[in-house]
Amino acid sequence: MEASSIVASQIPSQMDSRVESTGSPHAKPVAYIFSEDLVKISSRLPSNRNRSLLVYSLVHAYGLLTTCTGQAPQRFLVVRPRPAGKKELLAYHTHDYLEYAMNQSSDAQSLPEASEFGLEDDCPMFHGIKDYIIQVAGATLTGAAVIRDDISDVAICWDGGRHHAKKAQASGFCYVADCILAILFLKRTVSPAHPSKKPRVMYLDLDLHFSDAVSQAFHKPGSTTTAQVLTLSIHHTAPGFFPVSPLASLPDVDDPAFDPFTLSVPLKAGASAKTFLRIWPIIEHVKDIFRPDFIIVQCGLDGLAGDPMATFNWSLGGEGSLGWCIHRIVHEWHGKKLLLGGGGYNTPNAARAWTYLTSVAAGIPLSLDADIPEYSGYLRFKPSFTLDVPAGNMQDQNTEEYFQTIEAAYEGILSALRSRMVSSTL
Repeated sequence: MEASSIVASQIPSQMDSRVESTGSPHAKPVAYIFSEDLVKISSRLPSNRNRSLLVYSLVHAYGLLTTCTGQAPQRFLVVRPRPAGKKELLAYHTHDYLEYAMNQSSDAQSLPEASEFGLEDDCPMFHGIKDYIIQVAGATLTGAAVIRDDISDVAICWDGGRHHAKKAQASGFCYVADCILAILFLKRTVSPAHPSKKPRVMYLDLDLHFSDAVSQAFHKPGSTTTAQVLTLSIHHTAPGFFPVSPLASLPDVDDPAFDPFTLSVPLKAGASAKTFLRIWPIIEHVKDIFRPDFIIVQCGLDGLAGDPMATFNWSLGGEGSLGWCIHRIVHEWHGKKLLLGGGGYNTPNAARAWTYLTSVAAGIPLSLDADIPEYSGYLRFKPSFTLDVPAGNMQDQNTEEYFQTIEAAYEGILSALRSRMVSSTL
């Protein structure tokens, strides 16, 4: 095996153009969205300084992004993203927000307009914000183009997943709504074989925090038609816990605001692999009823044990773990998948987790007992110097009674979703 080139494919200058493949003629490789420019600018994100750099350095240290020779299949296709254009950003964001955010200096948060656009507190202006917005949006849209154009069935963009950014405001460490832009991009896909069929896009969010901006963007209460987009967020919710939104609660079919295509599974503190294992049949049922053509998974890591948020006790391995969930989605679910990043504020653990998930997506899972390779970032992984992110000792407050409450609610929710799908003309 020999090290791959940084660039295995170049996305055309127009995102709506077809992406040309240089991959294997056998099973399609996983598309890994990467460029040095993307890593550098993502590493400037104030909430996660140098996280991107450590993630990509560990992926490379394990030798995952390699070109196989001989009879072995190529596991990865490294794809260089291109920056998003203004028109692509305007598919969701307002002109005023983009003009302000992308044309201010890093000390502009003192201006009155900064508050209007959310560019203060947890979303301060920073040097390179314009490049950050266009690079991250472009990277996620590149991943979407790769799966749309049938270059790969799975694409990975760990610098994406900014699920709190709103139409005209930054929020929750998120400056650009790349998740929403990708959904809008994929729902416009036209299949040559079925030109009249509108694709269905399922957005699944595994971050500790509710996907407020994404869920709100596609929330259509009172509609009687079948939606092309279904959002499902699994997250923690409690009084005052960010983000505060009525959509973060367990859906109620009798609520006038109920929309069976905007779903939430709120969990209590201490949620563990056992918790996710218990609720996972609900996720499977939603997927089976909706039958998505594309699945976008926001793989936020702030629910893992050891994260400074200290709210969940999720682990990387074992039944019900993050790795277990991603394996099922990538290898057992029908449809094409785009894996995005998100939260995660223990930087070494973020590198561990996304490196492991990269290997899982390609069907070559690393051993969680594997030693961290000795490379320039080695000392960041003390004291264990292994890949695993195990559970801690936090008590799981998700009781059997609470699980039954969730399951009872979803009996009605799934029935409502099924009824809407039966009447579908898509």
